[in-house]
Amino acid sequence: MAKTPGRTVKKRAYHHGDLERALVDTAVRVIHEDGIAALTLRGVGARLGVSRTALYRHFDDKQALLARVASEGFKRFHEALAAAVARAEAAGTDPMLAMAAAYQRFARANPSHYQTMFSGVLTDHRQDPDLQRHGEAAFNVLLSAIRRGQDEGHVRAGDPVEFAEITWALSHGIATLGMAQQLSRKGTALDDLAVLGCRILEHGLQTK
Repeated sequence: MAKTPGRTVKKRAYHHGDLERALVDTAVRVIHEDGIAALTLRGVGARLGVSRTALYRHFDDKQALLARVASEGFKRFHEALAAAVARAEAAGTDPMLAMAAAYQRFARANPSHYQTMFSGVLTDHRQDPDLQRHGEAAFNVLLSAIRRGQDEGHVRAGDPVEFAEITWALSHGIATLGMAQQLSRKGTALDDLAVLGCRILEHGLQTK
């Protein structure tokens, strides 16, 4: 058992199964407990009781492990946004508002992934094809909704990418500030705040 200041960390030996999965799951726990700066590939391996040789069979370095966490996060994020749009369309409600609320729920449910995805620690997604693909897929859910709104005549003409980036930034700001306890609203109330923000923004995008 290794001790760190203010906390006791149990070391668990890794015996069998999917080591790559175990490394990613352990990295997510480290990020949640101590932040990205505290994450090292060797430290993750030490928690699992595996050798450096075993580690490097799966990840070349810390950046590769972080890219895997972020890629997994964007995949989950894409699925959450797509599901929100599908539910909204089935119910005949506004998919933009559904995505605004889904953004908040995702951030709260996946804090380690969210931090890795958006902290800026991964500066070039093009270096990891999976990360780039899942990141683009998530953004394209929002972009497609805006383009459909333009085609249907209730979103004004203009660059849909710019509109999508502004909308994304609004939801992201609310989620990030809320998680940092910098907003007066907490918990599920952030969903309502994000929806309200999206409503206000939509008035500026509407044709009438």
